[in-house]
Amino acid sequence: MYRHSRYRRARTPLTVMATAAVAAGLYATAIGPASAAKTTSSKADKPTVVLVHGAFADSSSWNDVIKQLKDDGYPVVAAANPLRGVSVDAASVKNLLAGIKGPVVLVGHSYGGAVISNAAHGSDKVKALVYADAFLPDKGESANELVSKFKGSVIGEVLRPVPITNPDGSKDFDFYIDQPKFRQAFGADVPARTAGLMAVTQRPGTGTALNEPSGQPAWKTIPSWALVGTNDRIIPRELQVYMAKRAHAHIEEIRSSHAVSVSHPDAVTHIIEKAARTIR
Repeated sequence: MYRHSRYRRARTPLTVMATAAVAAGLYATAIGPASAAKTTSSKADKPTVVLVHGAFADSSSWNDVIKQLKDDGYPVVAAANPLRGVSVDAASVKNLLAGIKGPVVLVGHSYGGAVISNAAHGSDKVKALVYADAFLPDKGESANELVSKFKGSVIGEVLRPVPITNPDGSKDFDFYIDQPKFRQAFGADVPARTAGLMAVTQRPGTGTALNEPSGQPAWKTIPSWALVGTNDRIIPRELQVYMAKRAHAHIEEIRSSHAVSVSHPDAVTHIIEKAARTIR
């Protein structure tokens, strides 16, 4: 389990020697422009990180992760997950991936894990999958089915359904987490003011999205990493570990609520970059 509050590389000060200026000049002459080009190329060769939020959240939930990834030189895209259904949402992410050049690390939170599992299937662009407090469904499994597989989830106690009519005239429900229950259920380790804003700005998932069976999952062919929040009250630890082990994912645990990208962005960034460094 990671216990450190920040996963940043320490910068060691250089010791100044009397001959430093001369040595630096000789070194610069020796390596010339070729070395500079190599350094530039190294940054350019970093994979793009695509972040997919889940239900009851939006792309702003990745903000602190995005800042750290960009500081470390990674190109980043945060997808606007429609939350309408697994197949629809996966198609939206797949379209986004089509416009990205080079390799991709695809990251999903919560229901977003089901989306990336489907969006990356058959992709030659996605080289690593990262699941942060997320679902890793097998073919035929839905988020709703999985969450009832083990005890510990409060999701059934906190949802508020809102009837909707789809553009084709079919009926469905948008599900929100009841605002007064949001912090305790979703982000107990998030400051109250921040959790309050998240509750107000949450984006609902439809009944279709939460109950639609997954297609063939990409984690069967693409290396995967899973960050497990041990205090998650939406997707309990036991369920996360079960799914991650089944997927042969590299598992790391942290004492976190479901809102891990908000409460522990350092840990999320750390596991994403660990996955990214395996790409050659």
